[in-house]
Amino acid sequence: MRQSTGIIIGGLFGLYMQSSMALELRSPDISDHMRMTKQQEYQGFGCDGENISPALKWKGAPPGTKSFALTVYDPDAPTGSGWWHWVVFNIPKDARQLPKNAGNANLKLMPPQAVQSRTDFGTPGYGGPCPPKGHGIHHYRFTLYALDVEKLPQNRDAPAAQVGFFINQHKLAESTITGLYSR
Repeated sequence: MRQSTGIIIGGLFGLYMQSSMALELRSPDISDHMRMTKQQEYQGFGCDGENISPALKWKGAPPGTKSFALTVYDPDAPTGSGWWHWVVFNIPKDARQLPKNAGNANLKLMPPQAVQSRTDFGTPGYGGPCPPKGHGIHHYRFTLYALDVEKLPQNRDAPAAQVGFFINQHKLAESTITGLYSR
């Protein structure tokens, strides 16, 4: 009886440790299901924001994590296929944050081996929210992925959907913050 009690307690502790170590994405600049700011709004396509990517932090990488990837996707865009606002991959396994405005490639705030590939705006880097006026609230899903490979076989010209295919082939875990925006 004593041995089976130890096994049960050990198993419960193991489950607790797994759940407490789940990948968790956070941001001091955006909150889950809260409105994003004009600072994060895109500059162009009729939008006049500052196009500054939010600072992001994470913890709880699962065992076997060799790199991270990040995507920002708007499923509400009136395209029939959503809109990719930011695609970053080959973020090193020891990274635990991206500073504010890391999506501006000219500032070189991203880890050197990280790749920002093409968004639906046609260029690499962060492209903030820019929903059509009067189209209602859009959901901007910032999703961080823990991957089982050091590098994806893509470059900065790769389209977002292609990068997404490789991310999904290699993901160990994911965590999402959903920002809201409307004009």
